Amino acid sequence: MFNPFEVAELMVQHISTNFPDDVSLIGYYGSRAQGTATERSDLDFFFIPANAEGFRHSLQFVVNGISFDFWPISWERAERIAAFEELNVSIIADCKLLYVRSEEDHGRFLQLRSKIADQARARLEWLHKAESRLKEAYIHLYNLSKMSSVDDLVSFRYEAQEILILNLESLSLINHTYYTKGWGKNREQIRNFPIQPDTLEQTMETILSSCSGIQIREACERLTKDTLRLILQQKEKDVSGPDYPGRMKGFYEEVKGIMDKVVSACESSDYHTAYFWAVGVQKEVSRFLYFTEKGYWPSPLCAGEEELTLYKELGFPDLIGILNQEDFIPLKEAVEQLDSQLEQHLQSRGVQINRFRDAEEFSDFLLSLR
Repeated sequence: MFNPFEVAELMVQHISTNFPDDVSLIGYYGSRAQGTATERSDLDFFFIPANAEGFRHSLQFVVNGISFDFWPISWERAERIAAFEELNVSIIADCKLLYVRSEEDHGRFLQLRSKIADQARARLEWLHKAESRLKEAYIHLYNLSKMSSVDDLVSFRYEAQEILILNLESLSLINHTYYTKGWGKNREQIRNFPIQPDTLEQTMETILSSCSGIQIREACERLTKDTLRLILQQKEKDVSGPDYPGRMKGFYEEVKGIMDKVVSACESSDYHTAYFWAVGVQKEVSRFLYFTEKGYWPSPLCAGEEELTLYKELGFPDLIGILNQEDFIPLKEAVEQLDSQLEQHLQSRGVQINRFRDAEEFSDFLLSLR
């Protein structure tokens, strides 16, 4: 079977043997690096020239029907990518290295990755603040939803102004900036936000100018929904993929204690205890699975929809739906199933479970840590 990396190695040997001073490093990215390639997937690999002569080694070719694109990224451009000034951050953040000319070049590249990680953490902090501001808007949306008189325009506008301001503050945080002018004078700055809902201007105009309470409420709901969608999209862009061993270390051992509480409650027919811990354990497992897959915690503004969807997709049992104070057997069996499935799921993804048969085995484990 054809192996595209044999061709990539030929390119590496060609560079390292004939032009060792021209290229700092060579790496590849895309589906081949992410483990999602098919037989027809091309190999996207790039190099960072060490000098002006290095750029001439760019080469595009096809071998055995597979496309290869060997193209240059200058150190200057790599710096811009690492600063999130370009959208293709993954090229630097997630690539696999095939060749490095020197320890100095390797160190310089690792600094770029460190910069990306620092930038991503900072961007997530901005997004968390944006989400916090948007959370406040839901209080005023609730107040709007309780208004029965559509003729009370004053009350609608009273709440709508708060919703609009909170959404606009969230949008400024999403765009990593702040307002330089007061409300009503900052329309131009808002209009120039790179990240904003497609219908922001029209929605704002409805909230500001409509004399219909229903229209104002619908516009407020639409704006808040669109702002939340943007927050979630930016979170997706700014974090790395699944990291089960890192993010799930010690999780099973901790959550097993909660699952055992549910089993004990079922055995003693204690419905109130079973209710609280069954809902709690499903919520905890769902949230951690989501965090592990996405790299950030699910938004509290989505009513658990995101994490529960993933929980079900992975085939874990629904404890909450089968709660029944007249029959505890289905819940007990479901918790035992969850215990087994969760442990197998985590182990299959490289998570070490600290489970010991007895105190002697645990003692041997402690000795191994010396």
